Amino acid sequence: MPMVNIDLQEVKKFSDIAEDWWNKNGDFKPLHVINPLRTKFIKERAELKNKNVLDVGCGGGLLSESLFDFGAKVTGIDAAGPGIEVAKIHAKENNKDINYFEKTAEELRKEKSETFDIVTCLEVLEHVPDPKSLVKTCTDLLKPGGHLFLSTINKNPRSWITAIVGAEYIFNLLPKGTHEFDKFIKPSSLASYVRDANAKVIETKGMFYNPITHKANLNEDLGVNYLMYARKS
Repeated sequence: MPMVNIDLQEVKKFSDIAEDWWNKNGDFKPLHVINPLRTKFIKERAELKNKNVLDVGCGGGLLSESLFDFGAKVTGIDAAGPGIEVAKIHAKENNKDINYFEKTAEELRKEKSETFDIVTCLEVLEHVPDPKSLVKTCTDLLKPGGHLFLSTINKNPRSWITAIVGAEYIFNLLPKGTHEFDKFIKPSSLASYVRDANAKVIETKGMFYNPITHKANLNEDLGVNYLMYARKS
């Protein structure tokens, strides 16, 4: 049986706090702050209207709903079932026709290879055992020429201080244990995963979150959080 590219501890971690997904002042507050930035980044680089979009690791559906609002036909998948249930309920309550499934990208690839115009996999790669494999799977799900959007956390002393010590222990922005430093990924490593998956990196942007003002912006500093845009060959 092939290895399943999910970390069951990670799935449980996010399942336990699933109810909080749409609480703007709860555990996912930073995601609510950066979500408009992420959505704008995607919208400015890829036409969304009537495009088939896959949101891998969609959680409670924050990004999925934002992409739907710009006219995309959205499918969201996540290995954490409780998050998917929250996403389904929230979409239904807000009359948003989004297809949500509790499954992995690898499972979806068996039936939907080369199906999507756009694949997003944001804040997910640092939570799986084999991020390189997930990048390859996301690329396989894209049509030729399709758009791939990834985001994760750089691996250096500053990211450890900022994303773990600062975010989880000093400012209490995230539940303790949300991130593991060993799973962080250097932009050079992620770019190599993209190239090995038969895609081309177009652009990489840093994402800064101010823990005091709760404001965020995109910039050229890739030191901690960063977004990567690529296209399948």
